[in-house]
Amino acid sequence: MNRKAVYKSEDGKAAILKKYDLLLTKWPAPYKELYVDTRYGKTYIITSGDNLLPPLILLHGSGSNSSMWFGDIAEYAKYYKVFAVDIPGDPGKSEELQYSLKSAAYSEWMNDILTILQLQKATFIGISLGAWMVINFALKHKAKVEKVVLISPSGIGAQKISFLLKSIVFSFLGDKGVDKIIREVTGNQPISEEMVNYIKLINSNFNYRTEPIPIFTDNEISDLNIPLMMIVGEKDAMLHSEKSIARLSRLLPTANINLLPDYGHVLFNLTSRILPFLLSR
Repeated sequence: MNRKAVYKSEDGKAAILKKYDLLLTKWPAPYKELYVDTRYGKTYIITSGDNLLPPLILLHGSGSNSSMWFGDIAEYAKYYKVFAVDIPGDPGKSEELQYSLKSAAYSEWMNDILTILQLQKATFIGISLGAWMVINFALKHKAKVEKVVLISPSGIGAQKISFLLKSIVFSFLGDKGVDKIIREVTGNQPISEEMVNYIKLINSNFNYRTEPIPIFTDNEISDLNIPLMMIVGEKDAMLHSEKSIARLSRLLPTANINLLPDYGHVLFNLTSRILPFLLSR
């Protein structure tokens, strides 16, 4: 467990959460807010969709929160009871402690959530670290997983050292450096000025995870014999997308794999691509 402060100051934390609340006032679907108490502390969840619809759990990437699903939630809520979950240790409204990715903490945390919500089984969509957590949970609780969608997943292909080096250089360039990092991770995908400013706010006030993200073994990936879609950007600045594709194709030939030309690591507005896969029998 990492007990370092995830926020650089209390004022910075307040500014991030204030902006989060402002984004929620513009949430494009009816929603409710939940807090559930897990063995790893409180977890904040945004829910949208009819209670009689099948459950869909959304897990955001590192250094983010559930507001990142703003452009997707309305479409998903037409077909699913959606639970957008804030991951502990990230700049959202859940427990602030970061737990080791090498431990059982995050799979146990997600299992607690399903138990508390009385969900026997769910479909999962995760991006980046959130996708890693989806895989991690599915390996330990396969019977509770209906389908999975992995967007720019960590844990399959290696991270790019070049991005880490660029990030160090850009960090000395102030606001211009942050702009360069945002362009690196989003590629050619358009992103609103409001979201750019929120990313900058988080970057200025949040201490990102420094623990290396574990790579899953060949045996673990081969064991993911559940309906699975992976979407990666050809110009992912953070991960070797071509290696992710080659490895998943070799170890899980039934996977639905999508490569998006000219796109980067952070991928938005994919419902038209994802929903046909999720809704297929």
